[in-house]
Amino acid sequence: MSTVIEDIIARRVFNSRGDETIEVDVVTTSGFGRVSAPAGESRGKAEVVYYPLGGVDEAVKKIDELIAPEIVGLNADLQEEIDKILHEVDGSKDFRVIGGNTAFAVSLATAEAAANSYGMLLFQYLGGQVARELPYPLGNTISGGRHTRGKSPDIQEFLILPYGAESFLEASTANVKIHKRIGDILRRKDRLFSGGRSDEGAWVANVENTEAFEILATACEEIGDEIGFECGFGVDIAASSLWNEKEKVYVYSRERRKRDSGEQLEYVLELIRKYHLVYVEDPFHEEDYESFAKLTKKIKKCLICGDDLFVTDSERLSRGAKIKAANAVIIKVNQIGTLTDALETIELAERIGYIPVISHRSGDVCDWHIAHLAVAFKCPIIKTGIVEGARIAKINELIRIEEFLGDRAKMASLLVV
Repeated sequence: MSTVIEDIIARRVFNSRGDETIEVDVVTTSGFGRVSAPAGESRGKAEVVYYPLGGVDEAVKKIDELIAPEIVGLNADLQEEIDKILHEVDGSKDFRVIGGNTAFAVSLATAEAAANSYGMLLFQYLGGQVARELPYPLGNTISGGRHTRGKSPDIQEFLILPYGAESFLEASTANVKIHKRIGDILRRKDRLFSGGRSDEGAWVANVENTEAFEILATACEEIGDEIGFECGFGVDIAASSLWNEKEKVYVYSRERRKRDSGEQLEYVLELIRKYHLVYVEDPFHEEDYESFAKLTKKIKKCLICGDDLFVTDSERLSRGAKIKAANAVIIKVNQIGTLTDALETIELAERIGYIPVISHRSGDVCDWHIAHLAVAFKCPIIKTGIVEGARIAKINELIRIEEFLGDRAKMASLLVV
């Protein structure tokens, strides 16, 4: 069998929001890989640039004119070398020449093509025989903030984490049940509730933050009692989207309330303690390492996770680790560009004791690759939606992986919660 790359084909397709994105095929002598790129609605300022000037069409041209001539003829299993070439061809720090999503699609499609050439599943190829731990699904149930329009909570995501499940199938079933129960509660609460959903499949409802917390607490308790294991919940505050740089305050429009950094810290502490939250993402804006560190020091048995803070960048994670800012890190490969760059961040997280949380993007695609990355790289949590099509693709693939592993499969360890 041969992993020699014979062709790279790029095209313009659409993501779950109907926005244009890039899809890349990597063809080897005996294998094939295909990846399309997702997109986030709320993005960290330090993320790579998604596309060059000219958008997706220009990115397709860059593959034909700049990338393919450098990569065709190489072996697909030379992942680090190919990812290095992508950086060299681009020449910038943030992939503004070829586009971060271009690099992402080529990098990940190359890995899939190599796995396919060897007759292996992607998680086996990347993780080897020791790859057998399934992540817990962290699912969005009620959306707010930038993920919605009209009246909705200021907090961007209200999330559930069924950490008491003994299998991935049990965990994903619990998420579905809780999502449905929340819908039932919302219908009883508001006869005008339309059943609307956000890009991620979470409910969009006319509720305030406090009401959303109470609804989650009720649903998790009821379903937990029915299925016989604990289901925790948490939030993605997406605080950078609330931060007013000029006034130096977090603006909660629905609450008609402004909080400075100290008040934000006390507010988040109160939420964690009152509702026994097990997960809090981006409670402060993307440059406030100090407040992340203060919160992490004060709280036990709760994951304090950085997304916009770290943007899957090992340098930013290293900076945060020096003062113990957060104890978990979101991993989004297209935030940093290549598989090699993302793996460097994951490996650093493991060395310094941070929990890596592999994650979708709000404007996602029906690829299943991050399901395999979660297992291959031993990420204990996968953050993805519960019922929307692009999210179901990841959930169902993990169910298949669990079935494929059989008796060897086990759930990851989540000692923090």
